[in-house]
Amino acid sequence: MLQSEFTLLGDALWLDLVNTARGRTPHPTDLLPEEAAMERWARAQRLHTNGDSLLLLDVLRLRDRLTLLAEALQGGLQPPAGSIAAINEQLARGDGCHQLTRVGGEWHLRFAPMRRAGVLEAIAQSAASSLADPLLFVRRCSGDGCSLFFADDSPNQSRRWCSATVCGREVRVERRRGLLR
Repeated sequence: MLQSEFTLLGDALWLDLVNTARGRTPHPTDLLPEEAAMERWARAQRLHTNGDSLLLLDVLRLRDRLTLLAEALQGGLQPPAGSIAAINEQLARGDGCHQLTRVGGEWHLRFAPMRRAGVLEAIAQSAASSLADPLLFVRRCSGDGCSLFFADDSPNQSRRWCSATVCGREVRVERRRGLLR
């Protein structure tokens, strides 16, 4: 299996974008230094550009707003107004209409897009879904030196690491050796 140049946790697309400026080392390098890197990240996420060229400045601006959102949610604070405005700005770009659909015997009003979401719109939809889910919590990894964010939707919100096989493994090994209590 090929190793990706990006840490893709798969929990939430928007957190994967935020994590491009974070890492498992004290001073991680920015994984989106140029437009080509942004395009590789979008392909790794299987995102569709809808024929639009991605402007790195727009992506980095949205990443900054979403980083503030992740930090606020991780700290149990209210989402920053600027983050909500950035999400709503991207969501407003979507074309579509509302449709009434029957699910499990109940009627639901849902938005049906006319086209596949572009990169920034898909990231905004991911952030909006996370905010709307009362059972999902944003956490920062407890691993030494790791600053990655992840979405914790475990039954008792007890997940501590971005990856049990990477950051969690180190702690378990040290605990077995008697170095941690």
